[in-house]
Amino acid sequence: MKKNWLVWKRRQTSLTHQRWFQLLLAILLIIGIFFHFFNLDKKLYWHDEAYTSMRAAGYTRTELDRDLFPDSLLSVEDLQKAQQIKPGSTFKDTINSLVIEDPQHPPLYFLMARFWMQSFGSSLTASRTLPVLISLLSLPLIYLLSLELFSSKLAAILATIFLALSPCDILFAQTARQYSLLTLTVIASSLVLLKALKISNWKTWSLYTVVCTVGFYTHPFFILTLIGHTVFLLGVWLFDKLEIKKILSFGLAIAATAILYSPWIFVLTTNYQRALNTTDWARLRVELSYLIKLWTLSFTSLFVDLDFGFDNIQTYAIRFPFVLLILFSAYAVCRQTKQSTWLFIITAIFVPFLLLALPDLISGGKRSAVTRYLLPSFPGVQLAVGYLMARLLIKGKQFWRIIFAAIMSVTIYSCTLNALADTSWSKDLSFHNWEVARTINASSSPLLISDRGDDWTNLGDLLSLGYILDSDVRLALFSYPTNPEKVREILAENQSEVFVFRPSTKLFSAIEKAGGKLETVSVQGRLLKLSSQS
Repeated sequence: MKKNWLVWKRRQTSLTHQRWFQLLLAILLIIGIFFHFFNLDKKLYWHDEAYTSMRAAGYTRTELDRDLFPDSLLSVEDLQKAQQIKPGSTFKDTINSLVIEDPQHPPLYFLMARFWMQSFGSSLTASRTLPVLISLLSLPLIYLLSLELFSSKLAAILATIFLALSPCDILFAQTARQYSLLTLTVIASSLVLLKALKISNWKTWSLYTVVCTVGFYTHPFFILTLIGHTVFLLGVWLFDKLEIKKILSFGLAIAATAILYSPWIFVLTTNYQRALNTTDWARLRVELSYLIKLWTLSFTSLFVDLDFGFDNIQTYAIRFPFVLLILFSAYAVCRQTKQSTWLFIITAIFVPFLLLALPDLISGGKRSAVTRYLLPSFPGVQLAVGYLMARLLIKGKQFWRIIFAAIMSVTIYSCTLNALADTSWSKDLSFHNWEVARTINASSSPLLISDRGDDWTNLGDLLSLGYILDSDVRLALFSYPTNPEKVREILAENQSEVFVFRPSTKLFSAIEKAGGKLETVSVQGRLLKLSSQS
């Protein structure tokens, strides 16, 4: 075994010292970083990003419902003002907005976003530069984490490249949400944990406590990673006889983290019903086939993001080799590395995933079908694939070099398509907003009518549209419940080309009672047009 390891090390050194190979790896890394910054201001600013800006700016949903649904005409500029710092507000207002209306989102990223807005403004480029810069911090950390696990510079470099060029990670890095910060804390906490197990003293465990606290104040789903760490330590304790002192140190670090996070635990418990109501969509029962499709799309999006349609067999055919790549990488890690290493990789990938997937399978729901919820599992996949490709490339056979080139080609092609597109699957319910905006902007004198909608999600998408509608578009946004007389007045006073965006049942009825005849312009965008008025 030792002889094989020495041969592997010699081959690795030989390969990594070849100038052409060093240049290739450097170019791949630079391309990945380039894609992170490319076209930041051209991508759709979607519903959740609009809410990030709203919270960071110090507004509450209640305030914007009052100000932006006045039963009278507004301009696009009025929508954009709601994404800028609220006059007279402070960081306390940002926290208060989350406490009252969005307690499932801890405040750290929103406070960082507010500081960023105050320093650099609220443009799309400014808002998205923050998460991009955060995402780049993950690159040296995953390199160090891989080096700690495999003691292989090549495996570490490849894991870094897979993260830098991941179509999925790039999409989330370009999103003004806390996703890139969550990925950073997942990787950082794992690295610090391994360091603490090697050098167990109060400094390393204190650092682990700090990183875990940052993770929890970033996103509640950091707990998935922490549970993964717990399972890993228990496994090492059972199989490798880990010192009980280190187990106790880990327990103390978790207890200290819980104490530091207790203020937001109090917020969550006192506003539990609000958090439950806000996330009830994730508990909707779906078919097993739907879950399997989304699991496939989510995990393979780390390497390939070519979409031929959700129900098109081609979408899954092109991803199937990458499913095999992921599974074989996990298998290779289990067969070829020491017990503590493979146990770490397996728990890092599968514990967060199963904690979401099993409740979906047992009691129903689609939590595990949401790609951003699976972010804690993804670094483990990239580490495993980086290790496997390093082992294969070191063999020096042309076949494995071709396979690596094919993977990189598909990945870069996927990143290129995403970079040039103005929307993507990561925009979720806002996916068709660009189509809606283009239709409205094509009119010579458009009036857009809407309200909060039956599901009360219209505010975020109206704010999203505020970034891409032409300045001459006027809006008539109606309060709830809809006042039919106000609707009649607006329609009677305006001879514009009238569009209606995702109207509630009451607004739809009020328009028809006012003599309006509506025809669908965009089914998926839920945009209608007033075709006649009696």
